[in-house]
Parts: sequence; structure tokens; C-alpha cells
Amino acid sequence: MPVRALVYVSKVSPKISPPELEVLVNNAQTFNRTAGVSGVLLFDGARYLQYLEGPEDGVTAVYGRIFQATRHTQVEVIAQGHAGSRYFPYWPMKKFDVDPETFDAVAQASWAGFAPSAAEGSATAVGRLIDVVGVHPVRD
Repeated sequence: MPVRALVYVSKVSPKISPPELEVLVNNAQTFNRTAGVSGVLLFDGARYLQYLEGPEDGVTAVYGRIFQATRHTQVEVIAQGHAGSRYFPYWPMKKFDVDPETFDAVAQASWAGFAPSAAEGSATAVGRLIDVVGVHPVRD
């Protein structure tokens, strides 16, 4: 089955407390698990970057829910398409706190093709994301 991937960035609004964010992440994990979606969330205190992967209908359902959420604004999809396989199959949603520089390095890197590295060997956005979360992805 093809794996759809979608990445978006958004701004936190209004300010969210750590306990509120944990509730949000726990709710997302439950919903994503049901939808068959996995992924990661980077949070720099003011912005979110979320990478979602899974079946087409699952990613569509999860993103629809995200787009309707009131805890963020300026939701912008920065990449979407088909990935060769899942990079984070065991995480229905895992949050990572990062500094703004790390956030920007991932958000502004090349998301073309959802591959960990480009043909010339440089790290792509997926490669940078994998480095940030410190996981060796399991290939399907």
C-alpha cells in the first residue's frame, strides 16, 4: 500500500501550557492510531512542524482534524506526496521540543521526494528530521 506523507508548519495560538500540549499530543496519538497514521511533531515554543505518514484516507482525516484545530494559526503545507515507506512506523505521534534554529533547519530544507538524502548525498528535510529525532527508521 502506498504511503502518503504530509508536512505542515503553523504558529501556536494562543500560548499553550506544557500540560495542555501533552493533552493535545495524547489526543493526537489516539486519533492517529485509529487512522493508521504515524509521525512526529517538532515544537519550538511558538511553532509546530508536523510530519504525517500513512494511508491516503488516514492522512486526509488527520490533516482535516488538524486544519480545524484552534490551537494554531497560519497552517501551511510545505510538502505532500507519496513516500517510499514509513520512517516512523511505531510513533502514532511523538513530540520533540527543539530550538528555533533546529526547527528552521528542518522546515527550510528540501522536502522533495521524502528521501533521507539527495542524489548528491546532502541531507534532505527528511534526513534532518531523522537526525533531530535520533531514530533509525525501519523500512517497510
